[in-house]
Amino acid sequence: MINVWRSLRFTLVFAVLLGIVYPLFFVALGRVVFPWQAQGSLVAVNGRTVGSELIAQPFPQPMWFEPRPSAVNYNADGSGGSNLGPTNPALVQEVRQNLHAVLRQNLGLQVDEVPTSMVESSGSGLDPDIDLQDAYDQIPRISKATGLSEAWLRSLVQRDAEFPVLGLYGEPMVNVIQLNLAIWEKLHPSARVARTT
Repeated sequence: MINVWRSLRFTLVFAVLLGIVYPLFFVALGRVVFPWQAQGSLVAVNGRTVGSELIAQPFPQPMWFEPRPSAVNYNADGSGGSNLGPTNPALVQEVRQNLHAVLRQNLGLQVDEVPTSMVESSGSGLDPDIDLQDAYDQIPRISKATGLSEAWLRSLVQRDAEFPVLGLYGEPMVNVIQLNLAIWEKLHPSARVARTT
């Protein structure tokens, strides 16, 4: 019987320690050390929250950079990929539809120039970054829609590009909402873009 009580006390202590104290400690630590990131990396324009740098959202107008396609329709409550195999007819159809949309929106772009990130959804369905070629391919459309020069848009992509640490892993990427907020600021010089905490 003594072992039963010992087991119950042990379970209770560790349930409180690992189920309550441990998570609260790291939540508090995150809010102190990384307050912006702990709140979801939210960004605001003129005091109104417009998105997060961590979660992709659709930008259907031609004046914006677009993120990767999403298998979950950019629903942050249902993060995930399509989980369809490469020979699955549903995936082939989805990629084909995305390719037609990309070519229709970005006139002059050839099929063999389209990067995979423009037609295939990410594993999370919420990837906020696109590769540099994806961004460069969208510049002529955005320039035409906004009147901003292609040179300025190209310099914007190069300015905001993030490269792999030590050049080892991953691809150079750029955050879509950062690019679009920079376009908004350029078009509306009085706009106040800020990170919210």
